[in-house]
Amino acid sequence: MTYAEIELGHVYEEKTKISSTDVNTFAEISGDKNPLHIDEEFAKKSIFGQRIAHGILVLGKISAVLGMRFPGNGTIYMQQSAKFKAPVFLDEELTVRIEVKEKIDEKFRLILITQVIKEDGKVAIDGEALVQFKK
Repeated sequence: MTYAEIELGHVYEEKTKISSTDVNTFAEISGDKNPLHIDEEFAKKSIFGQRIAHGILVLGKISAVLGMRFPGNGTIYMQQSAKFKAPVFLDEELTVRIEVKEKIDEKFRLILITQVIKEDGKVAIDGEALVQFKK
């Protein structure tokens, strides 16, 4: 897809999940070993009742879409605002939803509404991104 073909309001959606292996690997890489993420017994006693994915790991699913599929390879991720609104549980089906909010034609940039939506319809992450489109 070229920059000219991208229209305001265009929506891209993709299904994904986060596994226990994903969470454990992220905990090792990031150093964030909060027991809510990696200790089943601890998490059972929490307000969530089970392990949850790291918010930044979930946000990474947005990054994967922006850099690889929409707008796609070569996109430069310049800015992200994000509100973490609901926990993401392991192996829960998620939808990454990207909507074109604004085009900045003179710089080939896009302002995108970025969301991760849980299988129950609740928004887990709600935000906006600024990206530089590949030329």
